[in-house]
Amino acid sequence: MAAAALSREGGEDAFRRLFRFYRQRDVSDLRGVLDFSVPGAQVFRSQLSISSVSDQDAYRAGLRPVSQWKAYGLNGYPGFIFILNPFLPGCQRHWVRQCLKLYPQKPNVCNLDLHMAPEKTIDLWGQSKEQLRRKGSSKWEPRSLLEKLRWVTLGYHYNWDTKKYSANHHAPFPSDLAFLSEQVAAACGFQGFQAQAGILNYYHFDSSLGIHVDESELDHSRPLLSFSFGQSSIFLLGGLKREEAPTAMFMHSGDIMVMSGFSRLLYHAVPRVLPNPEGMALPSCLDQTASSDLPVGSVIEHSSDEDWQVCAKYLQSSRINMTIRQVLAEGQKFPEESGTNRKGQAPSENSRAKRHKPN
Repeated sequence: MAAAALSREGGEDAFRRLFRFYRQRDVSDLRGVLDFSVPGAQVFRSQLSISSVSDQDAYRAGLRPVSQWKAYGLNGYPGFIFILNPFLPGCQRHWVRQCLKLYPQKPNVCNLDLHMAPEKTIDLWGQSKEQLRRKGSSKWEPRSLLEKLRWVTLGYHYNWDTKKYSANHHAPFPSDLAFLSEQVAAACGFQGFQAQAGILNYYHFDSSLGIHVDESELDHSRPLLSFSFGQSSIFLLGGLKREEAPTAMFMHSGDIMVMSGFSRLLYHAVPRVLPNPEGMALPSCLDQTASSDLPVGSVIEHSSDEDWQVCAKYLQSSRINMTIRQVLAEGQKFPEESGTNRKGQAPSENSRAKRHKPN
């Protein structure tokens, strides 16, 4: 197998060789990609902190009781935890709608802010929903603004030019997403996790996420949480150097990854987005609706049929990923900055390209 041979090769930029291999559109042999739904010898069950999250709090976050989660570790990657879709039926829909309808709203920042007047990006959902609902299968149809969305930043807004966060570029972090993140982190043994920054990535079948390390947060003792919805992808998890060949794995809708400890600062990338392996337009886990009797205090809101029609149309060719970070340790502050780079408060298309570029 070509992928297996590439994986065994070390040397200069072994990561990039495998990235390019899976980036090819005509690669059909994916036997070298790890699937946690049928874990093999490289995989072991991870012990979760079941007592750290009550069943009631799990339900409020739209999650099954932690005792029912299927969580796995990976030999050679201490601190890496892969959780197979722990969401209650229908609850993924809430997060998809939030990522498309609510989170792109101001004062949050998105890639469209770089080249559009502020008044043009106030209501991406309102400007796109009718166009999306009517959209056919022709790739020649003009794209809606939502389909041009590539990233949104939450909380402490990541500065793509300086690769830093700062105290003066900040918006309130969404309370529902903070609650979800706190429960997942606690279940993985990280009590008191604070969701302070989020980067939402919006992928299509021609999208990729370049090779990088998430090291801009000032506190690396706290985990990086990654949530995926919609179409599937191949995720590459490498080592501390690019000379180390990565391990390829599938991420499907609802799956969660936690990178902590040794694995917190490893190189990783997404070379390719793949159609749902079930062969349907959307994964079956997205067909279900949420229970009509959500618990008191639930952060989950029911999606209207009208809203979900728009979301479902979008997801037929797309994947959404939410990565949540704690930027500062308890009591920590940002260092004093000698000056501010005002134009660098959002990424330029060129500076972003190496990390997340449409091909």
